[in-house]
Order: sequence, then structure tokens, then C-alpha cells
Amino acid sequence: MNGTITLAHGAGGRAMRELIDTLFVGGYGNDLLAALEDQARLELDALVAHGDRLAFTTDSYVVDPLFFPGGDIGKLAITGTVNDLAVGGARPLFLSCGMILEEGLPLDTLRRVVASMKATADEAGVQIVTGDTKIVHRGAADKLFINTAGIGVIPAGVDIRAARARPGDRILINGWVGDHGAAIVDARGELALDNPVETDCQPLSGLVEAMLAACPDIHCLRDATRGGIAGVLNEFATASGCALHIEETAVPIRDTVRGVCEILGLDPLYLANEGKLVAIVAPEDAEPVLEAMRAHPAGRDAVIIGEVTESPTGSVILHTGFGGERIVDLLVGEQLPRIC
Repeated sequence: MNGTITLAHGAGGRAMRELIDTLFVGGYGNDLLAALEDQARLELDALVAHGDRLAFTTDSYVVDPLFFPGGDIGKLAITGTVNDLAVGGARPLFLSCGMILEEGLPLDTLRRVVASMKATADEAGVQIVTGDTKIVHRGAADKLFINTAGIGVIPAGVDIRAARARPGDRILINGWVGDHGAAIVDARGELALDNPVETDCQPLSGLVEAMLAACPDIHCLRDATRGGIAGVLNEFATASGCALHIEETAVPIRDTVRGVCEILGLDPLYLANEGKLVAIVAPEDAEPVLEAMRAHPAGRDAVIIGEVTESPTGSVILHTGFGGERIVDLLVGEQLPRIC
């Protein structure tokens, strides 16, 4: 199957069936999808065996360019939805995939994306079990857009919420900040970096599982995508009615990422990540959770970056390396468009 996407691939006939059978069913390779019903049929007993609540999420991906250092739109689409489930304490299990394809898209490009999605799904332990494809006229989209929705199951007793931060809690992150945003800048050719930064795009479900094994009572957990860690910290502060204090010198930022930010006038705290999470845990649990994070490949650079206090309510305060303080507010506008 060669050539490019044509309008016939979305018309419901032979070309569409060949695209589905060859590229998607063959590419994703599982029995639930291969049944080709209009819906995936999931055994309730198998779901209940994992916990007592379903977690359900959806996200869309419009990244430009489609391929960037260390990743692509397919890897991003799986990772993003898996991570949204994982940071709620859920074990991700099943995904759907909807694609908007522009007429003229090379089939080899689509094949690469599907292969990347399959590899990332296997790494995360999830299956793509249902989906949809639509074709639009040339110029009506930008090559390829993807939507993925996901279902996971939350184990009994796990209660992770943005509103659970308490004074005295510690704030943890699993590694370097801003890598994804810098990788997209590099891929767009906006800067000629001597040492290119790769995206941090990675599934976090295994890391979260290890963290919960060390501490089943994690208070807050969220992946820091658009808006960066600054956005996540503000969400926690507002929902919990507390203040979050972070130490600038404790936040891990690569020199290359810092340089990109200085050149473009960006703040690394707001740069997008696709493989970083922010956790808030009770003070007595901080070290055991940190140890569990560092023992996992996705958390080997984990650090404690701050703590929670009572006031000023709803604020995030950065303690600078020069001994001063500044408020880290929510981002106004968007630093970099179409990063995920």
C-alpha cells in the first residue's frame, strides 16, 4: 500500500477498508480491534479486577512538526492520554484513536505514526481497541490530527486530587523541566542548537505504580504539559487553598533549555513537558516516594523542589537563587503554539 491519502480513503468503500485493514488493524494488532465492530466490547469482570472506579479521559494532538527529536505525534498521542489516566492513580488499559487526515498525506508518514503508536502502547501496557478516520480536502487541515481517549481503573483506597495539598507537604518532580518545549523549537528550525534537546515524551504509568507502592496516599499528582510545572502548581494551590513554595535552585533545568529560554524570552517553568509529573505528598512520605521514583527509569532524576504552606492562599512562590521571592502566576497567552 503506497502513495498518498485520497478522499476515497474516507468514502466508506474499498479504499477505506484497505486503509483500515492494512494500516490500522494490522498496525495496532489486537483482537478487540480486529473484530471491526462499531465499538470495543470490554469484559466488566476484567475491569473490576483492577479496582473500584473507572477513569476516562480524552485529548487531541495537533503538534507541528509531526516528527521531532525523540518523538512524534503518534508517541505523543499515546503518552498524553496514558499519563492523564496514570496521574489520577488509574491503571491505563484501553485507548481509542480518531484521526483527521489531510488529502495528500504520504501513506509512509501515516505508517510511521501508526508504528510509533503501537510501540508506545506496548511500552505503556495499553491496547488501542477502537477508532475512527476522517479525510478532509487538501488545505483543510495540517497533515494529521489525532484524538485519543482512554479508560483506566483506579484501585480501591487511592484518592489523588488537586485539592488535597496540606501545609507541610513536600513537592516532588521526576526530572528535567522544559525538554519537550525546547525540542519542538529545535524541530521547527527556529534555533540551530549545537546540542539538540530531545523531548521527554514517555509513559508515566509505571512510575506512578511504583510511587503508589511506596505511598498509597499520594495527595496530588498531575503531568505538567501545556503551561508547564507553573500551571500545575497553580492548579494545586488554587484547588487546595494553600501556598506552594518552590526553590529555584532545586528545579532541574538543562543548560540548553535555559539557553533557549534566554534567547527567546521564555520562562522554563511554563515550558511544556510530556514526561514530567508533579507530586505532593505528606512530609513523612517524601523520602520513600523519592527513593521509589529514582529507582524507576522515568524518575531517576527526581527531586524535591519545595513545600506547601498555609499562606499566601492560592499562590505559588518562587524563592530565587539570589535570595528573593516572586509570584509564579498562571501563564497569560501561550508561549509556544501547537506543541502537543
